[in-house]
Amino acid sequence: MTPHWLIAPVLVPAILGPLMILWMRHDLLQQRVFGVIGSLLTLIVAIKLNVTAAGGEVIVYRLGNWPAPFGIVLMLDKLAALMLLLTGILAVIVQLYGIGSGWDRKGWHFHSLWMFQLMGINGAFMTGDAFNLFVFFEILLIASYGLMTHGGGPMRLRAGVQYIGYNLAGSALFLAALGTLYAVTGTLNMADMAERVAMMEPQDTALLRTGAVLLMLVFAIKAAIVPLHFWLPSTYANAPGPVAALFAIMSKVGIYAIIRFFTLVFPSDSIVETIATDLLLPAALITLILGQLGVLGTRSLTRLAAFAAIASIGTLVISIARFDVQGLTAGLYYMLHSTLAAAALFLVVDLVAARRGGDFWLRQRPAIRNTGLVSALFFATAIAVVGLPPLSGFLGKLLIIRATATDPWMAVIWTVILVTSVISLVGFGRAGSILFWKAHELDPEPGNDTDEGQRPVRGPIPTKLESDEPIQDVDDSAAPWLAFLAVGGLLACSVAMTIFAGPLTGYLQHMAEQLTQPELYYDSVLRMQEGSR
Repeated sequence: MTPHWLIAPVLVPAILGPLMILWMRHDLLQQRVFGVIGSLLTLIVAIKLNVTAAGGEVIVYRLGNWPAPFGIVLMLDKLAALMLLLTGILAVIVQLYGIGSGWDRKGWHFHSLWMFQLMGINGAFMTGDAFNLFVFFEILLIASYGLMTHGGGPMRLRAGVQYIGYNLAGSALFLAALGTLYAVTGTLNMADMAERVAMMEPQDTALLRTGAVLLMLVFAIKAAIVPLHFWLPSTYANAPGPVAALFAIMSKVGIYAIIRFFTLVFPSDSIVETIATDLLLPAALITLILGQLGVLGTRSLTRLAAFAAIASIGTLVISIARFDVQGLTAGLYYMLHSTLAAAALFLVVDLVAARRGGDFWLRQRPAIRNTGLVSALFFATAIAVVGLPPLSGFLGKLLIIRATATDPWMAVIWTVILVTSVISLVGFGRAGSILFWKAHELDPEPGNDTDEGQRPVRGPIPTKLESDEPIQDVDDSAAPWLAFLAVGGLLACSVAMTIFAGPLTGYLQHMAEQLTQPELYYDSVLRMQEGSR
Protein backbone atom coordinates (compact mmCIF):
# COMPACT_ATOMS: atom_id res chain seq x y z
CA MET A 1 0.00 0.00 0.00
CA THR A 2 1.32 3.34 -0.96
CA PRO A 3 2.03 5.50 2.12
CA HIS A 4 -0.10 8.62 2.36
CA TRP A 5 2.83 10.82 3.31
CA LEU A 6 3.83 10.65 -0.36
CA ILE A 7 1.48 13.58 -0.91
CA ALA A 8 3.02 15.62 1.93
CA PRO A 9 5.30 17.83 -0.28
CA VAL A 10 2.13 19.21 -1.89
CA LEU A 11 -0.24 18.98 1.07
CA VAL A 12 1.90 20.65 3.77
CA PRO A 13 2.38 24.00 1.96
CA ALA A 14 -1.21 23.80 0.64
CA ILE A 15 -2.48 23.75 4.24
CA LEU A 16 -0.04 26.23 5.79
CA GLY A 17 -0.41 28.88 3.07
CA PRO A 18 -4.13 29.55 3.63
CA LEU A 19 -3.73 29.29 7.43
CA MET A 20 -1.16 32.08 7.33
CA ILE A 21 -3.54 34.30 5.38
CA LEU A 22 -6.58 33.58 7.56
CA TRP A 23 -5.08 33.38 11.06
CA MET A 24 -1.63 35.00 11.01
CA ARG A 25 -1.94 37.89 8.60
CA HIS A 26 -1.20 40.49 11.31
CA ASP A 27 1.47 38.55 13.19
CA LEU A 28 4.84 38.53 11.50
CA LEU A 29 6.46 36.30 14.14
CA GLN A 30 3.86 33.57 13.67
CA GLN A 31 4.22 33.77 9.90
CA ARG A 32 7.96 33.31 10.22
CA VAL A 33 7.70 30.39 12.62
CA PHE A 34 5.10 28.48 10.61
CA GLY A 35 6.75 29.41 7.32
CA VAL A 36 10.09 27.97 8.40
CA ILE A 37 8.34 24.94 9.90
CA GLY A 38 6.58 24.35 6.59
CA SER A 39 9.81 24.57 4.61
CA LEU A 40 11.59 22.29 7.07
CA LEU A 41 8.78 19.73 6.90
CA THR A 42 8.97 19.66 3.10
CA LEU A 43 12.74 19.18 3.35
CA ILE A 44 12.41 16.34 5.88
CA VAL A 45 9.77 14.62 3.74
CA ALA A 46 11.98 15.11 0.65
CA ILE A 47 14.86 13.37 2.44
CA LYS A 48 12.56 10.48 3.36
CA LEU A 49 11.27 10.26 -0.23
CA ASN A 50 14.83 10.12 -1.57
CA VAL A 51 15.56 7.19 0.72
CA THR A 52 12.40 5.49 -0.53
CA ALA A 53 13.14 6.17 -4.22
CA ALA A 54 16.78 5.05 -3.93
CA GLY A 55 15.67 1.43 -4.29
CA GLY A 56 14.78 2.07 -7.93
CA GLU A 57 11.00 1.64 -7.71
CA VAL A 58 8.51 4.05 -9.23
CA ILE A 59 5.93 4.69 -6.50
CA VAL A 60 2.48 5.88 -7.52
CA TYR A 61 -0.09 7.67 -5.36
CA ARG A 62 -3.64 7.53 -6.76
CA LEU A 63 -5.80 10.36 -5.43
CA GLY A 64 -9.16 8.98 -4.37
CA ASN A 65 -7.77 5.53 -5.21
CA TRP A 66 -9.03 5.90 -8.76
CA PRO A 67 -7.05 3.90 -11.33
CA ALA A 68 -4.91 5.53 -13.99
CA PRO A 69 -5.34 6.85 -16.62
CA PHE A 70 -8.78 8.02 -15.41
CA GLY A 71 -7.77 9.19 -11.96
CA ILE A 72 -5.18 11.77 -10.90
CA VAL A 73 -1.83 10.24 -9.98
CA LEU A 74 1.28 11.51 -8.30
CA MET A 75 4.45 9.53 -8.89
CA LEU A 76 7.86 9.32 -7.29
CA ASP A 77 11.02 8.14 -9.00
CA LYS A 78 14.65 9.07 -8.41
CA LEU A 79 14.48 12.25 -10.50
CA ALA A 80 11.31 13.54 -8.84
CA ALA A 81 12.74 12.79 -5.39
CA LEU A 82 15.99 14.59 -6.22
CA MET A 83 14.16 17.70 -7.41
CA LEU A 84 12.04 17.70 -4.25
CA LEU A 85 15.21 17.55 -2.16
CA LEU A 86 16.83 20.38 -4.10
CA THR A 87 13.69 22.49 -3.68
CA GLY A 88 13.55 21.78 0.05
CA ILE A 89 17.18 22.72 0.63
CA LEU A 90 16.82 25.92 -1.36
CA ALA A 91 13.52 26.87 0.28
CA VAL A 92 14.82 26.56 3.84
CA ILE A 93 18.09 28.41 3.23
CA VAL A 94 16.63 31.23 1.17
CA GLN A 95 13.65 31.71 3.48
CA LEU A 96 16.08 32.18 6.37
CA TYR A 97 17.84 34.79 4.27
CA GLY A 98 14.52 36.54 3.66
CA ILE A 99 14.01 36.73 7.43
CA GLY A 100 17.56 37.81 8.23
CA SER A 101 17.67 40.49 5.52
CA GLY A 102 14.25 41.92 6.40
CA TRP A 103 12.67 41.29 3.00
CA ASP A 104 9.70 39.48 4.54
CA ARG A 105 8.67 42.72 6.33
CA LYS A 106 8.33 44.82 3.19
CA GLY A 107 4.87 43.67 2.15
CA TRP A 108 1.99 41.40 2.87
CA HIS A 109 1.92 37.61 2.77
CA PHE A 110 5.55 36.86 1.94
CA HIS A 111 5.55 33.53 3.80
CA SER A 112 2.11 32.42 2.61
CA LEU A 113 3.10 33.10 -1.01
CA TRP A 114 6.28 31.16 -0.30
CA MET A 115 4.17 28.15 0.73
CA PHE A 116 2.02 28.36 -2.41
CA GLN A 117 5.17 28.59 -4.51
CA LEU A 118 6.51 25.41 -2.90
CA MET A 119 3.19 23.69 -3.45
CA GLY A 120 3.30 24.45 -7.18
CA ILE A 121 6.94 23.48 -7.63
CA ASN A 122 6.65 20.22 -5.68
CA GLY A 123 3.44 19.30 -7.46
CA ALA A 124 5.02 19.88 -10.87
CA PHE A 125 7.83 17.48 -9.97
CA MET A 126 5.47 14.74 -8.75
CA THR A 127 2.53 14.81 -11.13
CA GLY A 128 2.04 11.97 -13.58
CA ASP A 129 -0.55 13.82 -15.64
CA ALA A 130 0.18 16.45 -18.30
CA PHE A 131 -2.86 18.59 -17.49
CA ASN A 132 -2.03 18.63 -13.80
CA LEU A 133 1.48 19.69 -14.78
CA PHE A 134 -0.23 22.74 -16.31
CA VAL A 135 -2.26 23.23 -13.11
CA PHE A 136 0.82 23.15 -10.88
CA PHE A 137 2.63 25.45 -13.30
CA GLU A 138 -0.17 27.97 -12.86
CA ILE A 139 -0.09 27.64 -9.05
CA LEU A 140 3.62 28.36 -8.88
CA LEU A 141 3.30 31.18 -11.42
CA ILE A 142 0.44 32.88 -9.54
CA ALA A 143 2.47 32.73 -6.33
CA SER A 144 5.53 34.03 -8.18
CA TYR A 145 3.54 37.06 -9.40
CA GLY A 146 2.97 38.12 -5.81
CA LEU A 147 6.54 37.38 -4.75
CA MET A 148 7.93 39.20 -7.79
CA THR A 149 6.17 42.46 -6.85
CA HIS A 150 6.77 42.05 -3.10
CA GLY A 151 7.94 45.35 -1.63
CA GLY A 152 6.60 47.48 -4.48
CA GLY A 153 8.52 50.13 -6.38
CA PRO A 154 7.86 51.33 -9.95
CA MET A 155 10.63 49.30 -11.60
CA ARG A 156 9.57 46.11 -9.85
CA LEU A 157 5.90 46.61 -10.67
CA ARG A 158 6.67 47.28 -14.33
CA ALA A 159 8.86 44.17 -14.55
CA GLY A 160 6.11 42.22 -12.77
CA VAL A 161 3.49 43.24 -15.31
CA GLN A 162 5.79 42.20 -18.17
CA TYR A 163 6.45 38.90 -16.41
CA ILE A 164 2.74 38.23 -15.95
CA GLY A 165 1.94 39.04 -19.58
CA TYR A 166 4.68 36.82 -20.94
CA ASN A 167 3.69 33.87 -18.77
CA LEU A 168 0.01 34.23 -19.60
CA ALA A 169 0.95 33.87 -23.26
CA GLY A 170 3.04 30.82 -22.35
CA SER A 171 0.10 29.31 -20.45
CA ALA A 172 -2.19 29.78 -23.45
CA LEU A 173 0.40 28.03 -25.63
CA PHE A 174 0.61 25.24 -23.03
CA LEU A 175 -3.14 24.65 -23.28
CA ALA A 176 -2.93 24.62 -27.08
CA ALA A 177 -0.16 22.00 -26.91
CA LEU A 178 -2.14 19.83 -24.49
CA GLY A 179 -5.25 20.12 -26.64
CA THR A 180 -3.29 19.02 -29.68
CA LEU A 181 -1.83 16.01 -27.89
CA TYR A 182 -5.20 15.03 -26.45
CA ALA A 183 -6.77 15.21 -29.90
CA VAL A 184 -4.15 12.77 -31.20
CA THR A 185 -3.78 10.36 -28.27
CA GLY A 186 -7.06 10.67 -26.35
CA THR A 187 -5.30 10.90 -22.98
CA LEU A 188 -3.22 13.26 -20.85
CA ASN A 189 -1.80 10.70 -18.43
CA MET A 190 1.89 10.70 -19.36
CA ALA A 191 2.42 6.93 -19.11
CA ASP A 192 -0.74 6.20 -21.09
CA MET A 193 0.19 8.83 -23.67
CA ALA A 194 3.66 7.31 -24.05
CA GLU A 195 2.25 3.87 -24.79
CA ARG A 196 -0.23 5.24 -27.33
CA VAL A 197 2.48 7.30 -29.05
CA ALA A 198 4.65 4.18 -29.36
CA MET A 199 1.83 2.35 -31.16
CA MET A 200 1.08 5.08 -33.72
CA GLU A 201 1.91 4.64 -37.38
CA PRO A 202 4.54 7.09 -38.71
CA GLN A 203 2.24 8.36 -41.48
CA ASP A 204 -0.33 9.48 -38.88
CA THR A 205 1.97 11.56 -36.70
CA ALA A 206 2.04 15.03 -38.29
CA LEU A 207 -0.30 16.50 -35.65
CA LEU A 208 1.56 14.65 -32.91
CA ARG A 209 4.84 16.22 -34.01
CA THR A 210 3.15 19.62 -33.94
CA GLY A 211 2.04 19.01 -30.37
CA ALA A 212 5.52 17.89 -29.35
CA VAL A 213 7.07 21.05 -30.83
CA LEU A 214 4.48 23.26 -29.12
CA LEU A 215 5.23 21.53 -25.84
CA MET A 216 8.95 22.07 -26.37
CA LEU A 217 8.31 25.80 -26.94
CA VAL A 218 6.29 26.00 -23.71
CA PHE A 219 9.05 24.39 -21.67
CA ALA A 220 11.64 26.56 -23.41
CA ILE A 221 9.71 29.62 -22.20
CA LYS A 222 9.65 28.30 -18.64
CA ALA A 223 13.37 27.45 -18.78
CA ALA A 224 14.32 30.76 -20.48
CA ILE A 225 16.04 29.22 -23.50
CA VAL A 226 16.88 31.60 -26.38
CA PRO A 227 14.93 33.03 -28.18
CA LEU A 228 12.23 32.69 -25.49
CA HIS A 229 14.31 34.08 -22.64
CA PHE A 230 13.28 37.75 -22.74
CA TRP A 231 11.27 37.61 -19.54
CA LEU A 232 14.14 36.45 -17.34
CA PRO A 233 16.69 39.35 -17.20
CA SER A 234 14.17 42.00 -16.19
CA THR A 235 12.25 39.68 -13.87
CA TYR A 236 15.25 38.35 -11.97
CA ALA A 237 17.01 41.71 -11.91
CA ASN A 238 14.03 43.49 -10.32
CA ALA A 239 12.75 40.74 -8.04
CA PRO A 240 13.62 40.90 -4.33
CA GLY A 241 16.88 39.08 -3.60
CA PRO A 242 15.44 35.98 -1.87
CA VAL A 243 12.67 35.73 -4.47
CA ALA A 244 15.19 35.76 -7.33
CA ALA A 245 17.14 33.06 -5.48
CA LEU A 246 14.03 30.87 -5.20
CA PHE A 247 13.31 31.51 -8.89
CA ALA A 248 16.59 29.67 -9.60
CA ILE A 249 14.66 26.43 -9.05
CA MET A 250 11.59 27.68 -10.91
CA SER A 251 13.41 27.81 -14.24
CA LYS A 252 14.56 24.23 -13.60
CA VAL A 253 10.92 23.13 -13.61
CA GLY A 254 10.99 23.76 -17.36
CA ILE A 255 14.19 21.70 -17.68
CA TYR A 256 12.62 18.92 -15.61
CA ALA A 257 9.55 18.90 -17.87
CA ILE A 258 11.77 18.62 -20.97
CA ILE A 259 13.61 15.65 -19.45
CA ARG A 260 10.40 13.98 -18.33
CA PHE A 261 8.49 14.32 -21.59
CA PHE A 262 11.32 13.61 -23.99
CA THR A 263 12.58 10.53 -22.17
CA LEU A 264 9.14 9.15 -21.30
CA VAL A 265 6.56 10.26 -23.88
CA PHE A 266 8.74 11.22 -26.85
CA PRO A 267 12.02 9.29 -26.59
CA SER A 268 14.50 9.56 -29.47
CA ASP A 269 13.65 6.06 -30.73
CA SER A 270 9.96 6.97 -31.11
CA ILE A 271 8.24 8.57 -34.09
CA VAL A 272 9.41 12.06 -33.12
CA GLU A 273 12.99 10.81 -33.58
CA THR A 274 15.64 13.48 -32.78
CA ILE A 275 13.37 16.50 -33.01
CA ALA A 276 14.12 17.54 -29.41
CA THR A 277 17.90 17.40 -29.85
CA ASP A 278 17.73 19.17 -33.20
CA LEU A 279 15.87 22.08 -31.60
CA LEU A 280 17.54 22.21 -28.20
CA LEU A 281 21.26 21.98 -28.98
CA PRO A 282 21.60 25.07 -31.23
CA ALA A 283 19.32 27.04 -28.90
CA ALA A 284 21.41 25.99 -25.89
CA LEU A 285 24.66 27.13 -27.52
CA ILE A 286 23.17 30.52 -28.39
CA THR A 287 21.71 30.81 -24.87
CA LEU A 288 25.14 30.22 -23.36
CA ILE A 289 26.81 32.77 -25.65
CA LEU A 290 24.23 35.50 -25.09
CA GLY A 291 24.17 34.90 -21.34
CA GLN A 292 27.93 35.25 -20.95
CA LEU A 293 28.06 38.29 -23.24
CA GLY A 294 25.40 39.81 -20.99
CA VAL A 295 27.60 39.12 -17.95
CA LEU A 296 30.47 40.92 -19.64
CA GLY A 297 28.50 43.87 -20.99
CA THR A 298 25.99 44.72 -18.26
CA ARG A 299 26.40 47.73 -16.01
CA SER A 300 23.92 46.42 -13.43
CA LEU A 301 24.84 44.04 -10.63
CA THR A 302 21.40 42.41 -10.58
CA ARG A 303 21.41 41.93 -14.35
CA LEU A 304 24.85 40.37 -14.10
CA ALA A 305 23.32 37.69 -11.88
CA ALA A 306 20.36 37.30 -14.24
CA PHE A 307 22.55 36.85 -17.32
CA ALA A 308 24.72 34.39 -15.40
CA ALA A 309 21.56 32.37 -14.71
CA ILE A 310 20.73 32.40 -18.44
CA ALA A 311 24.25 31.21 -19.29
CA SER A 312 23.98 28.36 -16.78
CA ILE A 313 20.72 27.25 -18.40
CA GLY A 314 22.47 27.15 -21.79
CA THR A 315 25.30 25.04 -20.39
CA LEU A 316 22.83 22.68 -18.76
CA VAL A 317 20.69 22.19 -21.87
CA ILE A 318 23.76 21.37 -24.00
CA SER A 319 24.16 18.21 -21.94
CA ILE A 320 20.46 17.44 -21.41
CA ALA A 321 19.76 17.67 -25.16
CA ARG A 322 21.63 14.41 -25.77
CA PHE A 323 19.02 12.40 -23.80
CA ASP A 324 21.47 9.55 -23.20
CA VAL A 325 22.82 8.22 -19.92
CA GLN A 326 26.12 10.10 -19.98
CA GLY A 327 24.54 13.39 -21.05
CA LEU A 328 21.74 13.16 -18.50
CA THR A 329 24.22 12.30 -15.72
CA ALA A 330 26.35 15.35 -16.48
CA GLY A 331 23.28 17.52 -16.92
CA LEU A 332 21.72 16.48 -13.62
CA TYR A 333 24.97 17.17 -11.76
CA TYR A 334 25.21 20.60 -13.39
CA MET A 335 21.54 21.26 -12.64
CA LEU A 336 22.18 20.78 -8.92
CA HIS A 337 25.26 22.98 -9.05
CA SER A 338 23.77 25.76 -11.16
CA THR A 339 20.64 26.04 -9.01
CA LEU A 340 22.62 26.42 -5.78
CA ALA A 341 25.25 28.71 -7.34
CA ALA A 342 22.68 30.98 -9.00
CA ALA A 343 20.73 31.28 -5.74
CA ALA A 344 23.93 32.14 -3.84
CA LEU A 345 24.82 34.78 -6.44
CA PHE A 346 21.43 36.49 -6.16
CA LEU A 347 21.74 36.58 -2.37
CA VAL A 348 25.29 38.00 -2.50
CA VAL A 349 24.13 40.63 -4.99
CA ASP A 350 21.32 41.56 -2.60
CA LEU A 351 23.83 41.88 0.26
CA VAL A 352 26.00 44.20 -1.81
CA ALA A 353 23.09 46.33 -3.06
CA ALA A 354 21.63 46.71 0.44
CA ARG A 355 24.98 47.97 1.76
CA ARG A 356 25.35 50.43 -1.11
CA GLY A 357 22.11 52.20 -0.27
CA GLY A 358 20.10 50.20 -2.79
CA ASP A 359 22.51 51.07 -5.62
CA PHE A 360 22.92 48.07 -7.92
CA TRP A 361 24.87 49.84 -10.69
CA LEU A 362 28.47 48.84 -11.35
CA ARG A 363 30.18 52.12 -10.51
CA GLN A 364 32.64 53.28 -7.92
CA ARG A 365 31.14 53.93 -4.51
CA PRO A 366 32.43 54.20 -0.95
CA ALA A 367 33.45 50.97 0.73
CA ILE A 368 30.51 49.06 2.19
CA ARG A 369 29.95 47.59 5.62
CA ASN A 370 31.33 44.06 6.14
CA THR A 371 33.32 44.57 2.96
CA GLY A 372 35.79 41.80 3.77
CA LEU A 373 33.14 39.13 4.36
CA VAL A 374 30.89 40.26 1.49
CA SER A 375 33.80 40.38 -0.96
CA ALA A 376 34.90 36.88 0.11
CA LEU A 377 31.38 35.57 -0.49
CA PHE A 378 31.24 37.30 -3.88
CA PHE A 379 34.63 35.82 -4.81
CA ALA A 380 33.62 32.29 -3.81
CA THR A 381 30.27 32.58 -5.58
CA ALA A 382 31.93 33.90 -8.73
CA ILE A 383 34.30 30.89 -8.74
CA ALA A 384 31.29 28.57 -8.50
CA VAL A 385 29.29 30.34 -11.23
CA VAL A 386 32.20 30.70 -13.68
CA GLY A 387 33.19 27.06 -13.19
CA LEU A 388 36.68 27.34 -11.75
CA PRO A 389 38.26 24.74 -9.45
CA PRO A 390 37.85 23.66 -6.73
CA LEU A 391 34.06 24.13 -6.59
CA SER A 392 31.42 21.99 -8.27
CA GLY A 393 30.99 24.20 -11.35
CA PHE A 394 34.39 23.05 -12.62
CA LEU A 395 33.47 19.39 -12.25
CA GLY A 396 30.08 20.01 -13.85
CA LYS A 397 31.62 21.51 -16.97
CA LEU A 398 34.18 18.71 -17.15
CA LEU A 399 31.37 16.17 -17.05
CA ILE A 400 29.54 17.98 -19.84
CA ILE A 401 32.69 18.18 -21.98
CA ARG A 402 33.26 14.47 -21.43
CA ALA A 403 29.65 13.62 -22.26
CA THR A 404 29.84 15.48 -25.58
CA ALA A 405 33.19 13.99 -26.67
CA THR A 406 31.52 11.86 -29.35
CA ASP A 407 28.93 14.43 -30.42
CA PRO A 408 29.08 15.56 -34.08
CA TRP A 409 29.04 19.13 -32.75
CA MET A 410 31.88 18.39 -30.33
CA ALA A 411 34.29 21.06 -31.63
CA VAL A 412 31.61 23.76 -31.51
CA ILE A 413 30.37 22.71 -28.07
CA TRP A 414 33.82 22.63 -26.49
CA THR A 415 34.84 25.94 -28.06
CA VAL A 416 31.68 27.69 -26.88
CA ILE A 417 31.95 26.33 -23.32
CA LEU A 418 35.64 27.22 -22.92
CA VAL A 419 35.51 30.65 -24.60
CA THR A 420 32.37 31.73 -22.76
CA SER A 421 33.93 30.61 -19.47
CA VAL A 422 36.77 33.05 -20.11
CA ILE A 423 34.24 35.78 -20.97
CA SER A 424 32.38 35.09 -17.73
CA LEU A 425 35.64 35.22 -15.75
CA VAL A 426 36.44 38.64 -17.20
CA GLY A 427 32.92 39.89 -16.48
CA PHE A 428 32.96 38.80 -12.85
CA GLY A 429 36.53 40.08 -12.41
CA ARG A 430 35.47 43.47 -13.71
CA ALA A 431 32.44 43.57 -11.42
CA GLY A 432 34.44 42.52 -8.36
CA SER A 433 37.16 45.10 -8.95
CA ILE A 434 34.60 47.90 -9.26
CA LEU A 435 32.65 46.81 -6.20
CA PHE A 436 35.50 46.07 -3.83
CA TRP A 437 38.97 46.85 -5.17
CA LYS A 438 38.22 50.39 -6.36
CA ALA A 439 35.99 51.31 -3.42
CA HIS A 440 37.47 54.16 -1.39
CA GLU A 441 36.26 55.77 1.83
CA LEU A 442 33.78 54.28 4.27
CA ASP A 443 30.10 54.97 3.77
CA PRO A 444 29.31 57.99 5.99
CA GLU A 445 25.83 56.64 6.78
CA PRO A 446 26.08 52.85 6.77
CA GLY A 447 22.64 52.40 8.29
CA ASN A 448 20.79 54.40 5.68
CA ASP A 449 19.93 51.57 3.27
CA THR A 450 17.15 51.87 0.75
CA ASP A 451 15.33 49.48 -1.49
CA GLU A 452 14.62 50.37 -5.09
CA GLY A 453 11.43 52.40 -5.23
CA GLN A 454 11.26 52.81 -1.44
CA ARG A 455 12.23 55.55 1.03
CA PRO A 456 15.18 55.08 3.43
CA VAL A 457 14.38 52.53 6.10
CA ARG A 458 15.25 52.84 9.79
CA GLY A 459 13.74 52.27 13.17
CA PRO A 460 12.78 49.48 15.57
CA ILE A 461 11.67 46.07 14.39
CA PRO A 462 7.98 45.43 15.07
CA THR A 463 6.69 41.90 15.52
CA LYS A 464 3.05 42.69 14.70
CA LEU A 465 1.72 43.73 11.30
CA GLU A 466 -0.70 46.64 11.38
CA SER A 467 -3.92 46.25 9.42
CA ASP A 468 -3.68 49.54 7.51
CA GLU A 469 -0.47 49.20 5.51
CA PRO A 470 2.51 46.87 5.12
CA ILE A 471 5.50 47.44 7.33
CA GLN A 472 8.34 49.15 5.48
CA ASP A 473 9.84 51.43 8.11
CA VAL A 474 12.27 48.89 9.57
CA ASP A 475 15.97 48.24 9.73
CA ASP A 476 16.90 45.83 6.92
CA SER A 477 20.02 44.63 8.70
CA ALA A 478 18.33 43.33 11.86
CA ALA A 479 19.88 39.86 11.61
CA PRO A 480 22.82 40.09 9.20
CA TRP A 481 24.36 36.95 10.66
CA LEU A 482 21.37 34.94 9.42
CA ALA A 483 21.73 36.39 5.92
CA PHE A 484 25.46 35.57 5.83
CA LEU A 485 24.76 32.09 7.19
CA ALA A 486 22.28 31.44 4.38
CA VAL A 487 24.79 32.39 1.68
CA GLY A 488 27.44 30.29 3.39
CA GLY A 489 25.03 27.36 3.49
CA LEU A 490 24.53 27.46 -0.29
CA LEU A 491 28.28 27.64 -0.88
CA ALA A 492 28.77 24.76 1.55
CA CYS A 493 26.43 22.68 -0.62
CA SER A 494 28.67 23.40 -3.61
CA VAL A 495 31.71 22.31 -1.60
CA ALA A 496 29.89 19.12 -0.55
CA MET A 497 29.07 18.38 -4.20
CA THR A 498 32.79 18.61 -4.97
CA ILE A 499 33.87 16.42 -2.06
CA PHE A 500 31.25 13.74 -2.75
CA ALA A 501 31.31 14.06 -6.53
CA GLY A 502 32.15 10.36 -6.99
CA PRO A 503 29.19 8.80 -5.16
CA LEU A 504 26.89 11.60 -6.32
CA THR A 505 27.64 11.09 -10.01
CA GLY A 506 27.27 7.32 -9.50
CA TYR A 507 23.79 7.86 -8.08
CA LEU A 508 22.93 10.29 -10.88
CA GLN A 509 24.05 7.71 -13.43
CA HIS A 510 21.60 5.18 -11.97
CA MET A 511 18.96 7.91 -12.16
CA ALA A 512 19.75 8.55 -15.83
CA GLU A 513 19.53 4.81 -16.56
CA GLN A 514 16.10 4.74 -14.94
CA LEU A 515 15.01 7.66 -17.13
CA THR A 516 16.17 6.00 -20.34
CA GLN A 517 14.32 2.76 -19.49
CA PRO A 518 10.74 3.98 -18.91
CA GLU A 519 9.09 0.52 -18.93
CA LEU A 520 9.15 0.47 -15.11
CA TYR A 521 7.26 3.79 -15.12
CA TYR A 522 4.60 2.38 -17.47
CA ASP A 523 4.15 -0.75 -15.36
CA SER A 524 3.94 1.14 -12.06
CA VAL A 525 1.39 3.69 -13.26
CA LEU A 526 -0.84 1.62 -15.56
CA ARG A 527 -0.62 -2.06 -14.63
CA MET A 528 0.27 -2.43 -10.95
CA GLN A 529 -3.06 -1.03 -9.70
CA GLU A 530 -4.21 -3.67 -7.24
CA GLY A 531 -6.64 -2.30 -4.70
CA SER A 532 -7.76 0.69 -6.76
CA ARG A 533 -11.46 1.31 -7.43
